[in-house]
Amino acid sequence: MKTAVVVPTLGVRIDLLDQSLRSIRESGNVHICVVAPGSFDYSGLKEAGLLDQFVIDPMEGLPNAINKAFSELPQSVLYISWLGDDDLLKVDSIELVEKVLDSNEHIDFVYGYCEYIDINNRVIGINKSGKIARLILRFGPCLIPQPGSLIRRSAFDQIGGLNTGYKLAFDFDLFLNLNKNGKLKSVPFTLSSFRWHSDSLSVSSRLASVNEASRTRIEHLPIHVKSLAPIWEYPIKKMTYYAGIILNKRVILD
Repeated sequence: MKTAVVVPTLGVRIDLLDQSLRSIRESGNVHICVVAPGSFDYSGLKEAGLLDQFVIDPMEGLPNAINKAFSELPQSVLYISWLGDDDLLKVDSIELVEKVLDSNEHIDFVYGYCEYIDINNRVIGINKSGKIARLILRFGPCLIPQPGSLIRRSAFDQIGGLNTGYKLAFDFDLFLNLNKNGKLKSVPFTLSSFRWHSDSLSVSSRLASVNEASRTRIEHLPIHVKSLAPIWEYPIKKMTYYAGIILNKRVILD
């Protein structure tokens, strides 16, 4: 298997974790690595054929857990990603994205469209930003969906992995680092489903997530531009925050 997907979990939502792992199996020929606390009993998942590797979470934050799992993957793995234990991949999505990376060695990161679903798997929205998300990455909201994306492992290692100085915006920081070389590509297909519910970090820590994303954008700006950042950061933060509020209302109304 040349692609691996890491699934970090605390093991408290077994039904959703089961759905997530099954969706990965249906996405292509994928090496599934679960990273969880040492007390987590993964034997049932192993017997069901839903994981290939288990890594003990050092319990030093989510980016540390993902970095550790990536570092312990088989050397044969060329492409990597991670998926929340409540999110889903579309059927054959990994197979599709693998072909993009296989056919162009100059591309390091591929992403596509992403549905937003509620706890009952009902679609409440969809992110179809596509190429626009990459073009506005440095000065706008982060619209690149991480679920369903795939990273060339050598590029991930070259930039030093996920920045553990971030608690929530580490994926945004990763996109910005990869984009410095202009090696991001979008595909016009729905690759994943992000579950929007109260326990999700992106939902429960919405304001903190928006503020940390703003700090990430500013830190990646050229030094002579940073002083001007407040001009656009305030409206961007407001827009991003209220977009989340709208999704919350859709979940409640449904």
